Amino acid sequence: MIESLTGFAVVGVAILVGWIIGRTDLLGEHGRPVLARLTFFVLSPFLLFVVLSQADVRLLFSAMLPVAAIAAVSVFVVYVAVARFAWRRSTGEIVIGALSAGQVNSNNIGIPLSLYLLGSAAYPAPVILMQLLVFTPISMTILETVTAGRTSFPRALLRTLTNPIVVGSILGTIVSVTGLELPPIVMEPAQLVANACVPVLLISYGISLYGQRVLAPSGRRRDITLATLLKLFFMPIVAWAVGEFVFRMPAHDVLVVVVLAALPTAQNVFNYSQRYGVGETISRDTVFLTTVGCVPVLLLATYLLA
Repeated sequence: MIESLTGFAVVGVAILVGWIIGRTDLLGEHGRPVLARLTFFVLSPFLLFVVLSQADVRLLFSAMLPVAAIAAVSVFVVYVAVARFAWRRSTGEIVIGALSAGQVNSNNIGIPLSLYLLGSAAYPAPVILMQLLVFTPISMTILETVTAGRTSFPRALLRTLTNPIVVGSILGTIVSVTGLELPPIVMEPAQLVANACVPVLLISYGISLYGQRVLAPSGRRRDITLATLLKLFFMPIVAWAVGEFVFRMPAHDVLVVVVLAALPTAQNVFNYSQRYGVGETISRDTVFLTTVGCVPVLLLATYLLA
């Protein structure tokens, strides 16, 4: 059990460093937006290219992929229905809230936890593929449309497809599917830049926490609470039910899909909210609450299903 907490400790230290940087104002007023743009446009595309290009094709398109998709879409549907018809939220806030509820941290936390809890760092690959090649283009196209004023849908779609994150994901998947062996002169520089993504993203998130109160009265408390509950409880239960009773997966594979579904909200969602200037409170607080709250959920799931 102690080893399984290592991934959380690594993430926690990086976030703490960011909080200290924010408290001391080490980077000045422009530090956080600069780090956010660096992560979004440069570091994340390299990381996603490296992760997907090195993924096992058989695992990428295994039964874990449809189970993860069903669990995520179920969460999206519930959140969108409540936020749209009960609370009348704006389209941008609904997109960020839905991603906060259903997009998991398959990179920063998923890879180390998969290694420590499940014995292999490769299990998050199908989730990474689904989120980056399906959810990210759709959500970014919507955000581009609603935040860019009069931008038409085709133009927003074109901007999304040429977004560095999407391009990096597509190129990485092509390399994996074709089995192309890239020479070290290509992969090693890419790996070097990719290695900077996770710490910079976590430090940027830590900076954003300074001076902020989780579930502040002026924030979207209902939205954050709903997204957190869906992420921590509803999504793992759906993944378990679909994996166990629909796909009849082996016990270990059921454990894998439940652990992946119980991962906290992806920090990338916070990065998107910063980039498009919408729903930042929802994503920031949900990331924090799910990162803390998923610890007992993951340990309980491992104990019950292992």
